[in-house]
Amino acid sequence: MNLVRDVSTRNRRKKNGLLNQVLVLNRLMAKYNLEGIFDLLSRPGRLVYLNFLAGIARGFGIAVGLTIVSAAFLAILAKIASLNLPIISGFIARIVHLVNQQLPY
Repeated sequence: MNLVRDVSTRNRRKKNGLLNQVLVLNRLMAKYNLEGIFDLLSRPGRLVYLNFLAGIARGFGIAVGLTIVSAAFLAILAKIASLNLPIISGFIARIVHLVNQQLPY
């Protein structure tokens, strides 16, 4: 009877170990969103569409960010030029003048 009980206990431990491994794999799949990745890989058209939208968003962000940084830089240069520093102000005034000539307004 002892032998049967030992075999039964070992079988339960094996089943519990397997169950624990399945639960760990389930948690990992949920954590890394493998279902969404498999969905994208199975529909390449959707993957291309999402990458296209992401590229448009990045390009728009770069354009807006560059505009803001350039405007701030030019405002700082104009402020420095208005301080009438001997060498720097003439150089900066010339740069600001050239930039203002290129603007369409």
